[in-house]
Amino acid sequence: QVQLVESGGGSVQPGGSLRLSCVASASIGSINGIPMGWYRQAPGKGRELVAEITRLGTRNYDESVKGRFSISRDSAKNTVYLQMNSLKPSDTAVYYCKAVVDGIHYWGQGTQVTVSS
Repeated sequence: QVQLVESGGGSVQPGGSLRLSCVASASIGSINGIPMGWYRQAPGKGRELVAEITRLGTRNYDESVKGRFSISRDSAKNTVYLQMNSLKPSDTAVYYCKAVVDGIHYWGQGTQVTVSS
């Protein structure tokens, strides 16, 4: 059973930064070659893709976060990161990590990010 555990959320002022981490369980093997991504869901809205690393390592971002967010992975730690800079109130949401393994989509429990002055 694949498990994903997110951490790093919190409350920051506009313009601040946070780094989210998503640790994948050992049962996933290596995260190399595993499509993984970060999604978010704001109150009253659907879940949307923020950033992803494809199976081949390509990084894709939602237009709203390009130039501010960066996704990366550390295979040795089985961890995917989301570095978030220049945060805006519109970034407030619960952030979820997702991995696709053998066609099955696994989700973490989510971590809250609140951007407010």
